[in-house]
Amino acid sequence: MVTQVRRHPLAEQAADLLLDRIRAGEWPLGHRLPGETTLAAQLGVGRSTLREAVRVLAGKGVLASRQGAGVFVTALDIPEDWDIVLRRATIASVLEARIAIEAEAAALAAERRTPADLRAIRRTLAVRATESRTVPELVDADTAFHRSVIVAAHNDILTQLFDTFLPRSRTAMIDMLHIRPMAAPGEDHAAHVLLADAIAARDPERAAAHSRAHLRAIKGAFA
Repeated sequence: MVTQVRRHPLAEQAADLLLDRIRAGEWPLGHRLPGETTLAAQLGVGRSTLREAVRVLAGKGVLASRQGAGVFVTALDIPEDWDIVLRRATIASVLEARIAIEAEAAALAAERRTPADLRAIRRTLAVRATESRTVPELVDADTAFHRSVIVAAHNDILTQLFDTFLPRSRTAMIDMLHIRPMAAPGEDHAAHVLLADAIAARDPERAAAHSRAHLRAIKGAFA
């Protein structure tokens, strides 16, 4: 397959053509690209231009050069900016992702929580129970409780994932509660108490079940 690059800058054009072929499945994930001479001839560019094109895609996480082994495919496309993905996502999609993250985090928290973690969970739970809150204050207090559970899982990736959802989730929750106030705030808070108790009891299955059930109920409220 010979595809000529006709416009400048050549390196960017060559990088685009390589990415198109990767997207088309010509080289699967983990596959080694053809040798430099062969690939440069296929693209109709010099070897120095090809090296620059590889550097462009390596900088975007699509390719990786391994000394003495060659160039390998490490992603099948350039990852889209996470903030853009979240802004475009429906709140149902965000909540589904939260269910996956928080149910597992709750189970891990039940296994790994320290006395300090449990104190933080109880403290944020008590703050959440405070009466006469504005809607944003209630949402922020609720978020603080859920985050304390995530932190108790002692997994930095889960914590960072949770934090990426906060702006999108917070806005949606505030908007929903302004339109549709919570029908049974006592029942909602009781669900949080059950989750905290399961973590305190070091019962991962029960903690995950309570987390999942609560978030599914919230998702249902958006339906």
